[in-house]
Amino acid sequence: MKKLGRHLIVEYAECNSAMLDNLELLEKHMNESVRKAGATIVSSKFHRYNPQGVSGVVVIAESHISIHTWPEYGYAAVDFFTCGDAVNPYKAYEYMKEMIGSKESTVSELSRGIPSETDETIAHKPVLQNIPARI
Repeated sequence: MKKLGRHLIVEYAECNSAMLDNLELLEKHMNESVRKAGATIVSSKFHRYNPQGVSGVVVIAESHISIHTWPEYGYAAVDFFTCGDAVNPYKAYEYMKEMIGSKESTVSELSRGIPSETDETIAHKPVLQNIPARI
């Protein structure tokens, strides 16, 4: 596989339920986790559900991170998807674990890329000319 990125799929459990229901603080902490990882924020969008729960995504130049919370269970599902080698998604993972007060978590890491290509890791994205932005 030609590796283009890393995708951490995280289960955070036994979290601070009040934090998991606080849209403003979650967005602040998710944005800060991006900075801690060394990534570049493009934009973010968060939504609070009634009666509880928050979903949000931070689009980064290197891909995205997303969160979905269930305060009633003290649980959050978070994805950290990064491209290239300049970003460390584990720094974002550790920061968010602390900020939401998770006492238990699991991480599954997937390599993302082109299956039929030879084994190599792309150190950075190639620069393409005249390609319109996706956002």
